[in-house]
Amino acid sequence: MKKNFWLLVGSQTLYGDDVLKTVDARAAEMARYLNEGGKLPYALLYKGTAKSNGEISDVIREANYDAECAGIITWCHTFSPSKMWINGLAALQKPYCHLATQYNRDIPNEEIDMDFMNLNQAAHGDREHGFIAARLRMPRKVIAGYWKDERVIGKLSAWMRSAIGVAVSRALRLMRFGDNMREVAVTEGDKVEVQAKLGWQVNTWAVGDLVKEMNAVTEAEIDAQMAEYEAKYDIATDNLAAIRYQAREEIAIEKMMKREGCLAFSNTFQDLYGMEQLPGLASQHLMSKGYGYGGEGDWKVAAMTAIMKAMGEGGNGASAFMEDYTYHLEKGNEYSLGAHMLEVCPSLAADKPRIETHHLGIGMNEKDPARLVFEGKAGSAIVVSLVDMGGRLRLICQDIECVKPIMDMPNLPVARVMWRPLPDLLTGIECWITAGGAHHTVLSYDVSAEMMKDFANMMGIEFVHITKDTTVDALEEKLMIADLVWKLK
Repeated sequence: MKKNFWLLVGSQTLYGDDVLKTVDARAAEMARYLNEGGKLPYALLYKGTAKSNGEISDVIREANYDAECAGIITWCHTFSPSKMWINGLAALQKPYCHLATQYNRDIPNEEIDMDFMNLNQAAHGDREHGFIAARLRMPRKVIAGYWKDERVIGKLSAWMRSAIGVAVSRALRLMRFGDNMREVAVTEGDKVEVQAKLGWQVNTWAVGDLVKEMNAVTEAEIDAQMAEYEAKYDIATDNLAAIRYQAREEIAIEKMMKREGCLAFSNTFQDLYGMEQLPGLASQHLMSKGYGYGGEGDWKVAAMTAIMKAMGEGGNGASAFMEDYTYHLEKGNEYSLGAHMLEVCPSLAADKPRIETHHLGIGMNEKDPARLVFEGKAGSAIVVSLVDMGGRLRLICQDIECVKPIMDMPNLPVARVMWRPLPDLLTGIECWITAGGAHHTVLSYDVSAEMMKDFANMMGIEFVHITKDTTVDALEEKLMIADLVWKLK
């Protein structure tokens, strides 16, 4: 994704031209340093030292209308009177990070004098700048520390990736094949509110249109898709016809999405009109390319999968559509087993996935669908659920620890991940259900809870985080307070 971020430095004319030249040179040096060697995931463009209301307003208007600008980062090298920032910040429509740093790491004991103090007063300027953002109730990220420190660069990088999620969200189009699974509540939602709040355009295409597109796929196109499968996965079935059918489905779905500019899709096993198989391998391989997916018509999780993939490492991270399926309730050894009928992204796989073909005893499949089978990686991760609370959206995030599955499960022909929710399985279940979390989630190894919190803050939606320290009582109290606060907004 071709995106960049703008660095805007604050000062004023009070200090004279020599000081302003020094500020400008140092800000440019900072941008060069942070852009070198892949320190940041996206380019940081220095946009000058702003010294007046007009300059600030002009650059922020420019940022708002620049399609490649994904957010602004501000820093005040000297004192920058905050009234000059009001008009610009009030008009800002892009994510905003306040970097509270200073050019010099240390106080120079022998050299420090009043000239040094006048030039290097970021501690003064950043507090003035921070006040006006607080006064305007501006959603923003504050990162404090020396600009060369790994911690600061890491936080800036994570914030950038959250802002990329916002850019993807605001432009996201989603293709629904059929409606939601019948009678299911949590996959419903207010599509008008979601478009107004998050930017998503959620619309439906007939399954018959997909079947028509499938019928137009050529054998040569399927051959090319089969070669890609063979290069990436182990073929563990003699039923090549089933794999070729999945290839046909994948090619057709992707053609339709590209034609309509869609980055995510949903379908339901209850509506396969004219199709022989529910897309399994097809959906999994599309997700590996960065598309979002939601089963049973769950368009919210489909969109969040696409967004979190874009927020991940390299712009297509280890994030996937997931579902809590069943629990292992052995005392002291409790786990959740996550899977889905067919559709879990291979970006989660610990080893090379296998293509297998098995009967699927649900839905309207005429023939056995092919799917990728694998175990998920061990490691720290999160699961995320976006739910419609009626009048507002709630983003729920839970910290989890994924493990190598404690049993082989040789007769379970699906991709699966096993994990322990924090603080523990039983408390985690109680907290998740108390918050209204859905059964469908996005599981991610490389998007952090802090990044999701930043995303929610940028989008102006509620964020609930279940951690190792969360208790049911404390969570209930937070949710009660949140209900009161959000009703006032």
